[in-house]
This record gives sequence, C-alpha cells and structure tokens, in this order.
Amino acid sequence: MTKLAPQPQIGPIAYLTGEYPRATDTFIQREVLALRGLGITVNTCSIRTTAARHHVGEVQRSEHAQTFHVQSAAKSPTRLLGAHIGALIRSPGRWLAALQLAWRTSPPGLRANLWQAFYFAEAGVLARHLQENGVVHLHNHSADSSGTVAMLASAMTGIPFSITLHGPAIFYEPKWWRLDEKIARACFVVCISHFCRSQAMLFSDQTHWHKLRIVHCGVTPAVYGTTPRKPFLGHVCFVGRLDAVKGVPLLLEAFAATQARHPTARLTIAGDGPARAALETQAQTLGIANAVHFTGYLDEIAVATLLEASDMLVLPSFAEGLPVVLMEALASLIPVIATQVAGVSELVQDGVSGFIVQPGDVDTLALRLDQLLSDPALCVAMGAAGRRKVEAEFDIRAAVEKLAALFAQGG
Repeated sequence: MTKLAPQPQIGPIAYLTGEYPRATDTFIQREVLALRGLGITVNTCSIRTTAARHHVGEVQRSEHAQTFHVQSAAKSPTRLLGAHIGALIRSPGRWLAALQLAWRTSPPGLRANLWQAFYFAEAGVLARHLQENGVVHLHNHSADSSGTVAMLASAMTGIPFSITLHGPAIFYEPKWWRLDEKIARACFVVCISHFCRSQAMLFSDQTHWHKLRIVHCGVTPAVYGTTPRKPFLGHVCFVGRLDAVKGVPLLLEAFAATQARHPTARLTIAGDGPARAALETQAQTLGIANAVHFTGYLDEIAVATLLEASDMLVLPSFAEGLPVVLMEALASLIPVIATQVAGVSELVQDGVSGFIVQPGDVDTLALRLDQLLSDPALCVAMGAAGRRKVEAEFDIRAAVEKLAALFAQGG
C-alpha cells in the first residue's frame, strides 16, 4: 500500500453535519477516519441524534458513541444558558455580531425567524463545545441548517470554518440558506465535482470564487474487487436511500421488461427509506417479487460484499451530487448504469465504464440493462475501465491529503 504523504501539524478540527453517523453518508465517516489516519484529531459533531437503524456496523456505533450531539446538549436549560452567557461575557462583540448575523441571514417569515433563533441557540452550545476541546477549525458537510449553525458558531468564537458542498438539495434553495453569505465567510469551500463548483459560482460573488476547491469524495480501492469474479449470473444491484429522488420505480420497470429475455436475472435493492413499502408493492404488481430482494440498510463491509457478488449496479436517480456508490461499484470491477445528472459524467464514462442514460427514460434504461445482461465480456471490460478511473481520480487517500493541506493552510 502506498504510504500517505507526511502532513503539516494541524490542531484539533471539528466536523459538523446534520446527522452523523448515518448509513446513507458513509463517505463522511470514511473521510473522518482517513483524516484521523493522518494523525489529525477530528471531533465529530451532529446537530441531531441519528436513529439506531443508521448504526449498521461496529464502526458506526463507535462513531455515534463519541459524537457530540448539539440538540441533545441544547435541551439542557443550564447548558444552553451557560453557553450563551459565557460567550457574551467572554466576547460580547462577537456574540452580538453573531446575533446580528443570524437576524440578517434569516429567511423571511415568522416561522423561518423562529428556526433561525433555534440555530443561533444551537450555535452557542456548539461554540462552547469547540472551545472546551481546543478546536482550531470547524468543517461542515452540506450548507443547509447545519451550515447555518457552523457559520454562527464561527462568528461567535472566531474559529474559522469551511464547508463541503455536495448538492443537489442546497442548490434548489440557495437564497433560503444564504449560500452566498456562507461562501463569503468560509475560509474555503470544498466542491465535490466541477458541476458542484459551477453551481457554487452561480450563487456566490466572483470575488470568492478562488475559495472554491474541487476535492472529490473517495473510496479505498483496495477494499473492493479483492476476490476473483464469480461466474456471470445476471445479478443487478441498487444501493441507496429508498426515496423518490433515486428513481427506483424506473429500475423495477426496466428490470421487469428484461425478464422475458433474462428469466434467471435477479435484482438486489440495498437501502431503506420512505418509499420501501411502495416499491415492494410495485415489485409484486410487476410480477418480479421472486427475483427482487430488499435488504434494508447495509454497513460498508456488507455493501462491499454485495458489490463483489453483483454483475452491475444501476442508479436511476433524478438528482445527485457525485454518488460514492458509483465509485464503490467501479472499484469492484463491475459496470454501472447511471443517469445524466450533476457530476455523474465526471466519473462514469459512457460506453467505457458503463452507460449514462437520461433521467426518467425507462425505455433506454431497460435497453442498456438488457445490453449488459446479454454481454458478460462487456461487463468485464467496463468494470476494468471503471476500476482504473477510480484508482486514478477517486482514491480517498489523495482526497484527504488535499483536505489536510487546506486545513493546515486555512484554504
């Protein structure tokens, strides 16, 4: 294994997300662990406490146990008032400036103002936690409500903050979440793809574009594709949250359309979410329930095992950032079928490592699925090409070294 490059000394940093750890966001967990592997102390913070169903492995249970939960702490009146009174006494100018910032950046409406007051309250609790733990830099994944708390805590303490932007949701409501203000105040902004950076440029002032740095999410290629491929069985898989945005109903339709030509093919759907019951019903209605298996959430190791046993992965999403599961699949030497959304084409090379189809186009999706199910040799060739792409551009080691340099240099 290639050794990680020596890193400059960096004081304790904190990672803040809306929910951590979460089964659907293992890429953040992977990033945290890789930074710790460089010798950096990473204090994980989560606005909300994740439900037990998200703690699907020992690593996630361990991360949950050592994560600071802001809302839980803020429910203690003594802790909440103590945090804000302490901040006001310690630095009244900063506390008042943070309060003014909260008011100035609040979305319009009484309800939005009330939520902004909650974020300000949470920021005080987070600020105290950061100072008590000697944190010198705060990093936020996403820029929605948790990004607001990060911005306000930074203003209250003087601790610099940065953001990783993923999309797509944040780009639907950039004015509501004051993305312009967050980019302006952050010392740097990590964008996971060129597409993501272009959207950040669209919603920020040109004077801040130099802060927008592309750092891909990544995987550890050595974890995937470690065993010889099994005989081709026509095993299709999907991994992700079972929600409307993922387009899984189209996958079920496309898979049903291939059944006459590929009666022994099977489909594994790994994940959970609000659409699961409807999807299970749809599989019954389409007459493919015997060929479709719903697993629920899987931990990182179980996902890797599933990919080892699969012949291809399909991700028919209507919106994405740059899906890490595609990296995992390609690293596992299997082709992917994905939709032409956001930064997907920066990872998947159409006709080389898989196929890209237009979102919502179930006929083309079925056609490409049939093409891969009919051609095991093509699957092997595409899988090998995808593996090379991931090794060259989406290795987590390279990503965290870039991040560590940004943390050390302040952008």
